[in-house]
Amino acid sequence: PFFVNRGGLPVDEPTWERMWRHVGRIHPEGERVAQRIRGAADLPKIPIPSVPAFQPSTPIPERLEAVQRYIRELQYNHTGTQFFEVKKSRPLTGLMDLAKEMTKEALPIKCLEAVILGIYLTNNMTTLDRFPISFKTHFSGNYFRHIVLGVNFGGRYGALGISRREELMYKAPVFRTLSELIFDFEEAYRRCWHTLKKVKLGHCVSHDPHSVEQIEWKHSILDLDKLTREDFRKELERHARDMRLKIGKGTGPSSPTKDRKKDVSSPQRSQASPHRRNSRGDRRPSGEKKPADSKAMPDLNGYQIRV
Repeated sequence: PFFVNRGGLPVDEPTWERMWRHVGRIHPEGERVAQRIRGAADLPKIPIPSVPAFQPSTPIPERLEAVQRYIRELQYNHTGTQFFEVKKSRPLTGLMDLAKEMTKEALPIKCLEAVILGIYLTNNMTTLDRFPISFKTHFSGNYFRHIVLGVNFGGRYGALGISRREELMYKAPVFRTLSELIFDFEEAYRRCWHTLKKVKLGHCVSHDPHSVEQIEWKHSILDLDKLTREDFRKELERHARDMRLKIGKGTGPSSPTKDRKKDVSSPQRSQASPHRRNSRGDRRPSGEKKPADSKAMPDLNGYQIRV
């Protein structure tokens, strides 16, 4: 039953309201069933996964394995109901609040929620670079989308995430280049009879959980129908080089929280402001980049920063 969390307690009101909106549409007796389940005293206790805690001496690869085990223990959400609403335009601090809610409710999650949770659980690993990787594939006349959290530690690439398929989520940080990691995902898709059509790569995510910056989800958009195999590899390595340069200039994942006055609402982003920023002036071969706008402000939707 997904009307209570794993501890047998009702989920908080916002989460319950979101679930009820979906359930009420497809199950006329949904409210009565929910009350019967929530009032039952003989339901078996469902173990709540423990959020991983680490000693300072724990190696980063072991920490990543523990984070992936925790994500896997939450299980993939097959219910058809989205338990947590993830808005990509929210500032990082808001997404981290959502990740805390995920750990409290311990409900099943999907791939985008797993990425947010992976960022939250690796924020204290300051030597680890994290960046989103999105895939668009084609199978049997339909298109499918998936996202994982790419990681880079000591010059080796890997990934965290969740999927229906074991080979499309966790990748240990053993790949020497970003292109090797992406090609491994491509081969995994091929074994599932999917054809990889497009790859979207974001920039490194800040380790500051109170940052008001937005995650850059689509710094590079690579369309495989428009790129040769060699060009695809070169663009992947160019993106990896861009991330290294951005971190080297001090504008990478350790960026500080922007100052905000107490009790003052954050400004709204102009409708003309683009969602993406590109540090390179040239267009990528895929032809899907937007020009940079250094004055773009995050869409905070009236979000107030606690000081």
